Amino acid sequence: MNTSTTTLDKTRALLPVRLLNGCGALLERSRIPRLPLLAVDLIDTAKRRCDLENFGEGDFFEALSRLLESCHHEARLNLIGKIALRSDLLRTLCSRLFMERDRQLYPAIARQEIRKPLFIVGLPRSGTTLLHTLLAADPEHRAPLTWEVMTPSPPTCDDVKRRIQRATQSCNCLNWLAPTFRHVHAVGAELPQECVGLMTPTFLSDQFDTMYYVPSYRAWFLRQDLLPAYEYHRRFLQHLQFRRSARRWVLKAPAHMFALPTLLSVYPDALFVQTHRAPLEAMASVSSLITILRRVFSDAVDPAVVCREAIQYWSETLDRFLQQRDRLTADRICDLHHIEIRRDPLAAIRCIYEYFGWLLSREAEQRMRAVLGNQMRQQHGFHRYNLSQFGLREAEGAVPFAAYCNRFGLSSNALGVGKTNDCAEELLCK
Repeated sequence: MNTSTTTLDKTRALLPVRLLNGCGALLERSRIPRLPLLAVDLIDTAKRRCDLENFGEGDFFEALSRLLESCHHEARLNLIGKIALRSDLLRTLCSRLFMERDRQLYPAIARQEIRKPLFIVGLPRSGTTLLHTLLAADPEHRAPLTWEVMTPSPPTCDDVKRRIQRATQSCNCLNWLAPTFRHVHAVGAELPQECVGLMTPTFLSDQFDTMYYVPSYRAWFLRQDLLPAYEYHRRFLQHLQFRRSARRWVLKAPAHMFALPTLLSVYPDALFVQTHRAPLEAMASVSSLITILRRVFSDAVDPAVVCREAIQYWSETLDRFLQQRDRLTADRICDLHHIEIRRDPLAAIRCIYEYFGWLLSREAEQRMRAVLGNQMRQQHGFHRYNLSQFGLREAEGAVPFAAYCNRFGLSSNALGVGKTNDCAEELLCK
């Protein structure tokens, strides 16, 4: 077995961060009572900060309350985690207030039509990010960008430079708090953003489960009707499209597989690309990512728990999706293997364009080549992971994915090769 040090092994907070969290831990052990964050207090603070009252359609109080309760009792947040949680939730509430105000000021936002959006789905860490980034380079396409998802108001080109700078500072802060995270997943103010950020204002989003250990919120979330989240997703796209439109939205989130009927009720003409990868290889990679991210916010993260949760969630999600995807006509969903994407990304892109009958212009291809070249120059290293560090035997983990592997001719082995549990992947292939 290859005994190379994994990215997770190398992950350790910088000394100032450890000292700050250490001070927080000392306060925790004192007799000073620890008061939980309450939804009503955050909502009141957001209203005062923005001098606004209207959050728009949809009740989110229960979702926010359950999230806060789970964070308080289960997440074991360190000081950084507590600060980040409050800051992020307030920013989200303020964004929702501002977006509703914008909707009243600019009635044309509500008249924006979202036609035939493309959704990239598949197991996490199976090439979805790379496809999303390349497709977004086509001038005919539109993808949500990190900066505009973080600060969608105003829905015009005002203050764009300042908003990009603020988002860049947030990305730099994450890279400082978790220096190895850049080896796992690229973050940047002007990079395409996953759809989970468009659903976050409803507090019905698996973004929270990725960042924090919140099993009671997770169990509640998985039982919910996600129609309010997808309706807000559409409202968010309308907001962004008002500022800059394009022929087609290209969107991405593996979690869309969990709620295909709900997605289609909001976007009945949606198109899909599904990426495929040996499941346990993907599970080892995503478990490494989640563990590294959660350790920014908590000093008590168990990689074995992360991996068990990932296998359970994604195996059930795939089974659910495979039962539903056959309702789509064959011309609406294109399948691609991770190996094909990694071997020749542009050939994979051409496959998508040919499948849907789109024209890949010379300008679009040149832009995509530039994106690939830029990513290669900015490559921060390899993401190295090992299934064994998550306390899982390969044979045990393969069983839940058997139906998926049989349907798409995938190996049930951890790395699809049956020889080693150690793997290194290039950042741009995610």
